Amino acid sequence: MSNLQNNVGTVGGQKIYHSIKDPPLFFVMMRFNVKVVLLFILLIGIFSLLLLYSYCGVESYAYRSNSKYLSLSRLDMQGAEEIECDINGEYVIGCRKEGDEVYLPFSFLHKYFEIYGKLATYDGLERFEWSHSYSKVYHPKQEYDPKGVFMYFENYNVEVRERVKCVSGVEGVPVSTQWESSGYYYPTQIAQFGLSHYSKNLTEPEPRKKVIEDAEKEYAKWFVPTTASVQRLFDKELSSRILKFRTSDNYREGVKLKMDHVLDFVISLNLILSDNSSLSVTLQNRETKDIYNLHYITSSLLITLQDNNVYYGIGSSDEWKKMTRDLIIDLQKGLSYLDKDKSKHKIPRSKLKIVQIVLQGSGALDNLTLSSSEHIQQFYDAAEWFVRNQDGKTGGWEIPVKRKLAAGFRDLQPGWYSSMGQGHAISLLARAYHHSGGDTRYLNAALNGLKPFRVPSSKGGVLATFLNKYHWYEEYPTKPASFVLNGFIYALLGLYDLKVIAPPGEADEAEFLFNDGMDSLRNMLPLFDMGSVTSYDLRHFTIHTAPNLARWDYHATHVNQLLLLHTIDSDPLFAQTAERWIGYMSGKRSAHN
Repeated sequence: MSNLQNNVGTVGGQKIYHSIKDPPLFFVMMRFNVKVVLLFILLIGIFSLLLLYSYCGVESYAYRSNSKYLSLSRLDMQGAEEIECDINGEYVIGCRKEGDEVYLPFSFLHKYFEIYGKLATYDGLERFEWSHSYSKVYHPKQEYDPKGVFMYFENYNVEVRERVKCVSGVEGVPVSTQWESSGYYYPTQIAQFGLSHYSKNLTEPEPRKKVIEDAEKEYAKWFVPTTASVQRLFDKELSSRILKFRTSDNYREGVKLKMDHVLDFVISLNLILSDNSSLSVTLQNRETKDIYNLHYITSSLLITLQDNNVYYGIGSSDEWKKMTRDLIIDLQKGLSYLDKDKSKHKIPRSKLKIVQIVLQGSGALDNLTLSSSEHIQQFYDAAEWFVRNQDGKTGGWEIPVKRKLAAGFRDLQPGWYSSMGQGHAISLLARAYHHSGGDTRYLNAALNGLKPFRVPSSKGGVLATFLNKYHWYEEYPTKPASFVLNGFIYALLGLYDLKVIAPPGEADEAEFLFNDGMDSLRNMLPLFDMGSVTSYDLRHFTIHTAPNLARWDYHATHVNQLLLLHTIDSDPLFAQTAERWIGYMSGKRSAHN
């Protein structure tokens, strides 16, 4: 599963990751009487002389955060002495002792107990904030509505993820590199892209929009070289007036529109280009004055970079297409295309402006606009992808790459289906059917997407059975079964969405599958409770290995899913389990014997 990128413990916005050998930042008191009690120490002062603290007894220290070094003077420990702390007889770290109190470096505690901390300043006073988890719980404010926001996906920004290579110029949806660096279409990620934009459309203010050229009322002042031509005429296919252009065969001079636009960077237009033609947008960094060119060309090329020129293929020529592009995303993905350090190419929108649009070759355009967002269009780009790319016979959207889940499971070969991908797609298509006013293409694709839920994973579907009794919809249909929790619940939500939105009698199958899955969840949910955190799956049962403990972001997803399900089903099991799991996020544990 793809998830939100959550910040862990930070100092000044930087992530804190320390090894045992890292010099400590500060210490936590431990009392060795009957039991060890962790206390925070008071930061008293910072001396001007900076010395290096080491295990050999040097007096001061530095801490490291993301390869940036920050030096701090030695804390006044009021008579504290340096001692060695023996950790389980396995290794020794440097500590400090004052009376019967012992201070351990937080950098050690962070790694040892998987806890998180950061320095924060409030009203000029500095304090240390300690947390056991880095993820957020979303408490539903109302009953879940399949026609409304999908979970908390209005907070998702799928296209900015590092595992997204780019947004395809041909398809208008993300291209994933999660399990294959060359890039592929991953149904789960595409559905999340569409669901996030649908949800943002419901939660964000109306977008700003400026019409640049519609060939009817809004005329742009294009610069047309003597070797080129521009006409505004009526097009029967679009039933609208369009701007038609042609430039010289040598492509040295294009039809240009000078601009100085700084607010909105989502471009949308109807476009048709002949072979070897292009539409280019020039951006400038307002501080450094650097120039960047985004070229949209008639090609199947995914993305490439040459100097500060980024190229996206937008498909075959001589056919109209609706093109919607976030220019900032396209620029950042392009500049980081050949660079592993993605962060240095994240130029803020506030530092950029559009300075020029250039047309070369021959073609036509209509309804050229710049806006702050085009959420609904991007939502429909995703919905159309699912309509076009569904296997009509199986009803599935295949994952075209190999997936190795873990040792002990048979690898999933290209062409496998995922219950999470199917469920997300159904959630998306059900909303598209509702929003479009009843376009049956979306409904039929969603209904057809139920087929893999009936087919055992051993025969290419997503259905597994636990103890020959409880049916489970597999995110990863492995052999033996893995029983991933979050993917299963997302599949249930897809079934529920279709059950509610489809016309009466159309989704009896979805209702049956949903009820059957909910019965399995009620009976199997306790198996995922590890007493202090949740388990991501049930591999400890199926392949007899150690539990695969969920990261805090996955644990929080489990909680959020149960809280949402409780608004659908009043069974107290969901709310009670969610509250217990929330407690784990603040350090609570199940009682021992």
